[in-house]
Amino acid sequence: MRLTIPTRLRATCAHKPEWGVWLESLPGIVSSLAERWELTLHEPVDGANVSCSWVARATRADGSTAVFKIGLPAMESRDELAGLRFWAGDGAVRVLEGDDTTQAFLMERCEPGTLLRALNEPEQDVVLAAMLKRLWRRPLPFPSEVRTPGRGAGGEVTFRHLSEMLTFWSDETRADEARWPDPGLVREGLRLFDELSQPSYEDVLLATDLHASNILAAQREPWLVIDPKPFVGDRTYDATQHLLHNCTERLRSNPDATIHRIADLAELDPERLRLWLFARAAAESRDDWEDISLARLLAP
Repeated sequence: MRLTIPTRLRATCAHKPEWGVWLESLPGIVSSLAERWELTLHEPVDGANVSCSWVARATRADGSTAVFKIGLPAMESRDELAGLRFWAGDGAVRVLEGDDTTQAFLMERCEPGTLLRALNEPEQDVVLAAMLKRLWRRPLPFPSEVRTPGRGAGGEVTFRHLSEMLTFWSDETRADEARWPDPGLVREGLRLFDELSQPSYEDVLLATDLHASNILAAQREPWLVIDPKPFVGDRTYDATQHLLHNCTERLRSNPDATIHRIADLAELDPERLRLWLFARAAAESRDDWEDISLARLLAP
């Protein structure tokens, strides 16, 4: 099968040898699943928001349309299929078909599919906070042993704790210590990563990557969530992605008001939200360590 590979996806896969191997196997995987699920696949989505997965509109045997997606084997996105199955269409897109071996799946297509970011930021805040509160559920009362049906007939998936992702990021950050512009600030961010991510009985399943480009207008509901990266952890963390991804200008110009607005809408502690934001701005792994000004602005 001849498969068109989007430019940004090809560029991402050049960063790690194992991703290059995955890219070479992609045509065979996609062809096999398209045959199994009786799909006609159209050209893949190629844009700024699709750099870590192969996504294409699909026509099913009955003539209905859907979206086919397969993500590269990245640490953060491993459990997307399991998370969507857990939410079962309640606030998020529905899974129509799924393959546990490759983590590829077919999901309902959002129509008209307008991104939430098309609205002004105050409107984005309201919708996003409401979606977060719908997604926050406790699969089981024991955060370190959260399980839900989802892998194979009768199988179970264990969702990882948020602390696992933050440890992964922290290790990458420590490996870059020579490039830190403000070691004291970075070390404080790393300390807070560890402190804030400690497991709690209040932990819930998080989307971790929910922002205004991952919420689409739909017909079944006004808005539906796509592209979650599920981990179990502190719900306050889940409000940081929107602020850092969509609201940086507001955050820089009036941090207190911006943080309190999101905290009020999502029913969170604003001081804890500020600490999470600072920790991410100070210590999250990155390619460019030159600008750490947001961390200085948010520093406790």
